[in-house]
Amino acid sequence: MSSPSDSPWSNTRVLVVALCFVLNMLDGTDLLVMSFIAPVLSQSWAVSPERLGVLFSASLAGMAVGCLLIAPLADRYGRRTMILAALATVAASMMLSGFTRNVFELMLARFFVGIGVGTIGVSMTAMAAEYAPDKYASFAVGFVQAGWPFGSIIAAFIAARVLPSHSWQSLLIGIGTLSAALLIVIYFLLPESLSFLTLRRPRHALEKINAIRVKLRCQSLEELPPFAPPAPGSRVLALFTAGRSVPSVLLWSSVMLGYFVLFFVISWIPKLVVESGLPLAAAIYAGATYNLGAFFGTTAVGWIAIRCRLSRVVSAFLGLAAIAMLVFGGLRLPVWLTLLAALCVGITVQGGFNGFWALAARLYPPEMRSTGIGWALGVGRVGAVFGPVVGGFLVGANVALPIIFAIYAVPLIVAAAMTLKIEVD
Repeated sequence: MSSPSDSPWSNTRVLVVALCFVLNMLDGTDLLVMSFIAPVLSQSWAVSPERLGVLFSASLAGMAVGCLLIAPLADRYGRRTMILAALATVAASMMLSGFTRNVFELMLARFFVGIGVGTIGVSMTAMAAEYAPDKYASFAVGFVQAGWPFGSIIAAFIAARVLPSHSWQSLLIGIGTLSAALLIVIYFLLPESLSFLTLRRPRHALEKINAIRVKLRCQSLEELPPFAPPAPGSRVLALFTAGRSVPSVLLWSSVMLGYFVLFFVISWIPKLVVESGLPLAAAIYAGATYNLGAFFGTTAVGWIAIRCRLSRVVSAFLGLAAIAMLVFGGLRLPVWLTLLAALCVGITVQGGFNGFWALAARLYPPEMRSTGIGWALGVGRVGAVFGPVVGGFLVGANVALPIIFAIYAVPLIVAAAMTLKIEVD
């Protein structure tokens, strides 16, 4: 079998996708733990809703920097290299978060956590898309993105047990320690991208390529294929060539709207549940239930996309997400129905949104995939930054919950309509 994309699943393919899943799982824990400690943090440091929204957005701003400026370097220096550097940054920043003394210091530490998380997210998405068999590439990307909510579920249950008897700082330090341990595992087990080795040809590239190809059940190469130097000009402008202009604009716009809603939801659900009169433990479990739905929804999008056009699947989930938002915010429900509504929001909102990662991976070819994914998700993070901030101002202004959730349902409908127009192979 001469083409890695045509060869079947192998142990190495499964290992790479599994490692990317674990990376994303820990990234979800690193980033979303703030939403679980928000009720305690706001009390202990007397943080207003407006400042809490800005604190949520610090890591999101860092993620935008990671996606736009750092992650595209993976096309030049290697995806494995960038993942290792970013994971080291996350581990150090998470541990430092536990030693901060004021909101500004915590905001700065969270900004660097975001840089690392954004870089890892782009690089591992490109890796998963490349190492999965072509038929299952969208499923592999969807499965990897499901690691994010799965990690958040674990963080939620740990937070529910730890916060009543320990400080929120100890929780951040513990998660940072886990990130450092994962760094060692990734260093020894994660191979480099084949497309990077073929296009950039670092030292001993042929030997490294053949070692990986054997594990993928492909024939070894006698020599490297003819060298094709990268096209001159800006790598970003190249995203708008070869018929990709309109799809890129539609994708970037849809991601921006999706992020605006997504990070409002994941940042504010626990706090809003507390505001509605439920205890802190119930609020944390509501966040966990949301992320459980996100896990199933994200996996479902990738699985359905094996048989249906990916853009249609994503659009359908986003449309259903608007309805779920209206139900969750518009009806006063008992605890068990609140948890069920949170589950449905997770399935549709994050399940639909995470389909954008697979869309970006399919839209851009391997030589520009990290750049394409990074800019699509990086530009879109403008919405991620403003989503929690706008939510903070709405909550601070005592706007009724049904109106808040109705406001956030509108971008989902617009994003669903634009996604339908995106066509990928």
